Amino acid sequence: MRALPRLLRERPRARVLIVGGDEVSYGARPPKGQTWKQVFIDEVRGQISDADWARVHFLGRIPYDRFLRLLQVSRVHVYLTYPFVLSWSLMEAMSCGAAIVAGDTAPVREVITHDETGRLVEFFDGAALVGEVCALLEDEAARHRLGVAARNLIRARYDLQTICLPRQVAWVSEVAAVEA
Repeated sequence: MRALPRLLRERPRARVLIVGGDEVSYGARPPKGQTWKQVFIDEVRGQISDADWARVHFLGRIPYDRFLRLLQVSRVHVYLTYPFVLSWSLMEAMSCGAAIVAGDTAPVREVITHDETGRLVEFFDGAALVGEVCALLEDEAARHRLGVAARNLIRARYDLQTICLPRQVAWVSEVAAVEA
């Protein structure tokens, strides 16, 4: 959110779509009973003109099929999270072939290698985030290359039918054999 004012200034035709609920799933609760969304809107809104603010869209929680369609038409998918776990939503974005700009945290580095399967930025470096997003918006070949590599990595490591399900079945079989 802190990068929004600069991003909107540098990309005057860009639309920013923000997906997700307002509840806290993990981590600290926001102060004074607010939502984190409202805390950050309050912080940045004064730096953004009304015309630019009209290009920011908070979609809330959306159905899975709509989320997939959104990923498929996105030019760049920004993924920032404090170190916690590797998120299904990042993996879905990669499997859709989205060009990713992500925070450089340990779980993200499991699947994103800088300039191979996405672009990494320091979590609190808003200028770097805007720089990488703008660079990808200007470079269709790089977006395509990163998106293809991201999709290939997800298919090679996490394909449900050929990788994940067989491993899950093998694991359950091993546990059952030990307990038998």
